[in-house]
Amino acid sequence: MKQFLDENFLLQTKTAQKLYHEHAAKQPIIDYHCHLIPSMVANDHKFKSITEIWLGGDHYKWRAMRTNGIDEKYMTGANTSDWEKFEKWAETVPYTMRNPLYHWTHLELKTAFGIEKLLSPKTAREIFEECNEKLSKPEYSARNLMRKYKVEAVCTTDDPVDSLEHHIKTKNDGFEIKMLPTWRPDKAMAVEDAASFKSYVEQLSKVSEITISSFDDLIEALRKRHDFFSELGCKLSDHGIEEFYAEDYTENEIKAIFNKIYGGNQLTLEEILKFKSAMLVIFAEMDWEKGWTQQFHYGAIRNNNTRLFNKLGPDTGFDSIGTFNTAKAMSKFLNRLDTNNKLTKTILYNLNPADNEMIATMTGNFQDGTVPGKIQFGSGWWFLDQKDGMEKQMNALSVLGLLSRFVGMLTDSRSFLSYPRHEYFRRTLCNLLGDDVEKGLLPASEIEFIGQMVENISYNNAKIFFKF
Repeated sequence: MKQFLDENFLLQTKTAQKLYHEHAAKQPIIDYHCHLIPSMVANDHKFKSITEIWLGGDHYKWRAMRTNGIDEKYMTGANTSDWEKFEKWAETVPYTMRNPLYHWTHLELKTAFGIEKLLSPKTAREIFEECNEKLSKPEYSARNLMRKYKVEAVCTTDDPVDSLEHHIKTKNDGFEIKMLPTWRPDKAMAVEDAASFKSYVEQLSKVSEITISSFDDLIEALRKRHDFFSELGCKLSDHGIEEFYAEDYTENEIKAIFNKIYGGNQLTLEEILKFKSAMLVIFAEMDWEKGWTQQFHYGAIRNNNTRLFNKLGPDTGFDSIGTFNTAKAMSKFLNRLDTNNKLTKTILYNLNPADNEMIATMTGNFQDGTVPGKIQFGSGWWFLDQKDGMEKQMNALSVLGLLSRFVGMLTDSRSFLSYPRHEYFRRTLCNLLGDDVEKGLLPASEIEFIGQMVENISYNNAKIFFKF
């Protein structure tokens, strides 16, 4: 019987163990998509407790606790103590067996704090106090945790109206780990609500110092902010969309639609789809001009629980996998850019695993030989960034594309303790390849090449692809 979470965790063959320990484990981390709070890096934040760094904002854990019958006050309650919240999480952990939270929880305790005990009500107080005692030390500050996990670069997720003051401070401080912004312009095409859109455009006008009274003004302001992001080292954009938009439209139609909604009038569904279609193309062309990589995270149904959304707001654990028939629109969008020779490097992330094979084949339609893996099938995202989801994504990519050119894993997290997700991914990758070698599906004589392949997927491919 194998021991839980030993040095060969997830590595079920000798070859897998060799690939991981000799090739994957030593690679630095490039976390090219995350939701770290930039001020925490800029100010080298000191965490007051394990509850703050572990449970604050972690809707993965909150969903599990709710499912386990825990009262909401132990997740989002303002008047509940850190110990009370941690105690309820410890009470929930044993019930998360076979959920990735069980693995992540104990992997983070082990790698960050050297704690190998299982978290449960019996060990909760001891673990709580040991973690808090260590977090009080300088080596557990935000920046030092990044150093501990051998992080080389992180790309945060930032709105065009953000000042990026914390990125500037971090760079000026001489912090050796790159913290780069990522352009996330979702609100600039969120025209479902006229009042919210108008408010956002007014913010954009203020930060860009451009008076916005027409669609052309809007694009000028966005372009100015795009240039500002680029000056601070931005190399990626990101779009969180339900589905792809590729309606036919004319320039005059889009100008009229802008005038209508900026005047306070609600749009029809057709107008909304046309505006979103136009904005996606404009954003993509901006990225192409600068040689950025564009990312598309699609397929989530967000804020399903209206009662709790109204009480707690977004990103609190009430989102789910959606079903969207978006393949034709995705193809049309990418083809529209490619036809004009303005298709930049692209990463496609699907939330519904039923789309794995579709995405894997779609990427092949727009590879053009200019960049290895120019169009990427993104790693398992959100509900899929666990062992089963990652294996399915890599298997689809392997049989329908080139796994060897994959840019690998990211945390998609705001937590400074989420870096072991890279280790989790690398162990899963090595186990897949090692199993193939042991079964004779890959040649043992090529183990040196396979080892280099592991290093590339873990680190080198991203380093080269994004030009970090």
